[in-house]
Parts: sequence; structure tokens; C-alpha cells
Amino acid sequence: MKLLLLTKKFPYPLKDGESQAIHGLSKSLSELGCEVSLLAMNTSKHFFSGTELPEKMAHYREVRTVNVDNTISPFDALGNLVRGTSYHISRFDIPEYHTALAKWLSEEDFAVVQLETLYLSPYVPTIRRNSSAQVVMRSHNVEHEIWERCSANIRFAPKRWYLRHLTRQLKEYETAQLNQYDLLLPITDRDGKRFERMGFRGERHVLPIGLDTVCGEPTYDSYRETPSLHFIGSLDWLPNLEGLQWFLNDVWPEMHRRFPEIEFHIAGRNMPQSLKQLRMKNVVVHGEVDCACTFVSAHSISIVPLLSGGGMRAKILEAMSLGRVVISSSIGLEGISAKHRRDLFIADTPAQFVEAVEDCLARGRKLERIGRAAAARFHKKYDRRVLAEKLLERYHKLTAQAVASA
Repeated sequence: MKLLLLTKKFPYPLKDGESQAIHGLSKSLSELGCEVSLLAMNTSKHFFSGTELPEKMAHYREVRTVNVDNTISPFDALGNLVRGTSYHISRFDIPEYHTALAKWLSEEDFAVVQLETLYLSPYVPTIRRNSSAQVVMRSHNVEHEIWERCSANIRFAPKRWYLRHLTRQLKEYETAQLNQYDLLLPITDRDGKRFERMGFRGERHVLPIGLDTVCGEPTYDSYRETPSLHFIGSLDWLPNLEGLQWFLNDVWPEMHRRFPEIEFHIAGRNMPQSLKQLRMKNVVVHGEVDCACTFVSAHSISIVPLLSGGGMRAKILEAMSLGRVVISSSIGLEGISAKHRRDLFIADTPAQFVEAVEDCLARGRKLERIGRAAAARFHKKYDRRVLAEKLLERYHKLTAQAVASA
């Protein structure tokens, strides 16, 4: 089966959830015998300047890129406000990408064109005009829901109004696009049911994130020492930055008072200068680290204080695969099947985060049992190969139905 993936970023390096999700599935489908090709936007925000493909992308049959300047422009945002169109979407609706897509579809017959996220929806008409391929939307989140949650947490009234306005436009667009796909791949059953309440009436197949465990087998040496906390995530993604700042302002002061010996280590891409210059007792700011695997493995407890966001958090799955103890908000754990105090800890308030750390410290060396349970849970539920096999079965059924109805 020949598949073409469309992405709004070059999915490398594998340091964010979106890139990891794309990599894990595309590699698995390739290993199952599919010919997987990639047409990626090479954006100014995530620009890949290499002349040769990274070795980890060798599973693609062919990769083509289109340079895209998607820098946020206040002037363009104001124009969209006047026109009533979604600025979130328009930043990725690029004439050059339409042209490149149409050219490739005229050269080659694909069975499936898979769109990675809502931001590729503007290209469905181009696919329909130039190909008989089945159009599949892999929805990493209910996109407008992320922004609803973010805007609810904004205290500055004018900014809150503007974000809510953008969110309404995004919701209208997301709703209008739902029934133009041949198959929808929500990342969780919760998201799938949300889409149905929004009016989706087509075929869907729940496809959780399946990660490629590039870090190897978990190690448990850190449990022999005093546990330390860590946070890692892309800090140009608003929910990550929002949650981390909340944790530092509302949770850490009391946690440090109660447990003065414990350290909190912070790492992430595109870290704002305010965080790089942060000076708080026992808070260690690393910036972007060379090896996320080494960083995560060095600290027993992974902190995920998300207040907004949606879909599944790849960083939680990565931490679980490495045998780390995760303390996450309920929002962070959406879509992840794990039990409180057996596989990880759930905390939504400052007091609950402090109580979870107190529980961890009281367990001593027995805390390692939670880390081992997390690793076992990951391998049972989120192995990328098993998930890809089920999806490929669905793709064969989808294409057979299309042939039969032609």
C-alpha cells in the first residue's frame, strides 16, 4: 500500500509529541510493508536546514519539503479578525504547498493520503481534484478545545477576548471540515465522541500515540538516591509554558518549604528568556538538553502540570516507557489508560501535587515499583507496532470499500 503523509512541520528532531507521533506510526507502517512518503512544510519555526535526511527518517520512501514562513504577524491576525476567517488555519494554507501536492499526486497513485492534524484540511480539495486516494485525518487533538482551555486561564481581559474570538473561528472551521474525510483517526475515544457531538457522522478509528522507544530499556539507578523532580517539554507550546509557570508560582513554594532537600529540574526547547534567567531555590534550569533520554532517566519523578491542552501527551508515555514516576494533572492524562497510585499519580491542585510528592518520598526505595508498573503499562497499551497493524487492517478495508463502490 502506498501512503502519502502531509505534515505542517518537518518531523525531526524527535523532541516533541507531534514529531514522535508521526515518526512512530510512519516507521511502523513502513515495517509492515507500506511505501510511506512524506510531504512536509519546512516552517520558519521548525526549520530543517540539512541537505541529507536524518538516519531516523530512512523508513520513508521519499521526502519532499516546502519552505513556509509561518511567523505570527499581528497585521495578518488583524486582517483575519476583519475577514472572519481562522488565523490558526490560514497560517498553514500556502499556495506553494498546494502546488507541490498537486504535482506529486499527478505523478503517482497513492491509496491513502493521511493528514497529520486539522491544519492540513485546506488541502483536501487539492487531493480530491488530483487523486482518487482515500483522505484520512489523523486528529492529534480537538484543536479548538485546547484554545478554549487556554483562553479560560488568561487573566488580562483584552487578550482573553481576542483568544476567545480566535477560538470561535477555529471551532467553526473544525466543525465544518469534519465530514469531508473518508476516515477520522481521533487519538482518544473521548476525542472521537466529542467530534460526534460536533456533528461528525463518518467512519472513525481511535488511534492512540504509539512511540518508538528510542531510549532503550529503562534503568532504575535514580531510585537509589533522593528522588528529584523534572519537567521537559517544548516551551513554545502555550499549554506547556502555562502549566510550568503555574507550578513554579503556585505549587513549588509550598513544596520547597515542606521538602527543602528536593530539586526540580527544567528542560525544554525554545525556552523563553524569563525562564532561562529564573532564580529559585533548588530549581535547576537546563534549557534544551542534548539527550532527553538521559535527562529523564536521571530524575525519578516526572511533573506534568497541564491546565489546558488536549489529545495525548507523548512526554508522559515517554516517561512511563523509561520507568519514571509521573505526577500529572487530569488534563495531562486524558487518553492514557493508567491507574492512580499504581502506575502514576494524579494531581490537579497545589495541595494534591504536594501530597503526591509526599507519598513518593514516604515510599523510599519502594517507589521504584511505581516506575516499573508504568513501564509495563506502556508496553502493554502503547506499542507502536500493534497500533499500526490495527490501522493497516482498517486501511485495507477502507480502500476495498472504495473500489467496490467505484
